[in-house]
Amino acid sequence: DTVLEPEYFSTLISTYSDYPDAQAVGGYIVNEADWRPVSPDHKPSPGEFVIDGFMRLDPSRFVLRKKLGLDSDVPPGFMPAFSHGRSVGFLPPSGKVYRVEQLMGCVFTFRKSVFEKFSFSHYFEGYGLYEDADICLRIAQSGSLYVHTGARLYHYHDDGGRPNKYNYGKMVVRNGWYVWRVRHPRPSFKNKLKWQAITWLLIAVRLSNAITSRSRKEAFTEAAGRISGWFSLLSPPRQV
Repeated sequence: DTVLEPEYFSTLISTYSDYPDAQAVGGYIVNEADWRPVSPDHKPSPGEFVIDGFMRLDPSRFVLRKKLGLDSDVPPGFMPAFSHGRSVGFLPPSGKVYRVEQLMGCVFTFRKSVFEKFSFSHYFEGYGLYEDADICLRIAQSGSLYVHTGARLYHYHDDGGRPNKYNYGKMVVRNGWYVWRVRHPRPSFKNKLKWQAITWLLIAVRLSNAITSRSRKEAFTEAAGRISGWFSLLSPPRQV
């Protein structure tokens, strides 16, 4: 479900040459957000996200989080101490290379030598949401990961083979908790509270979507899965 631009592979390969410390390099998905350049003195509205001279509209969940003081406090591609960060999809189409600690699964590459030490976790066998985050976070603890925004492709999501909305919602919470503890195994009490607050805020958003959106059944089913995932953490998963 990806379509590469002609220089995609050559750009990725050159990144490994330019950054010898790179253990993994990700490309850039060009069709998931509408960016536009802005001047250095541009003052973003609450509904905008601005980075490195570019602006995109912020998804409603992040607008709400900003109002409640729960926005991510680290750059895109890094995980806050309370998790719930911004993905590399929030990096701008600047053509630059950015250091990160997470890459997207449909658009990442690794040095062959990485797999002499690391492997994908058995916890995510089958369809395992966030398996890409898990391995990237583990590799990032001992090596460098980069995104080259000049290595461009188009990603057309294919729902075939993906879990139903209930199981997806459950994975969002349970697997999200799992990768959070991979990166931050002993979060502070404050960060635990923030994780809980954001998790329940997003559940509330999906429940409201069950009333306001056109896909009401899907939104409610996903919200139910998220709630189930939260209760399943009474018996939290172990790292594998």
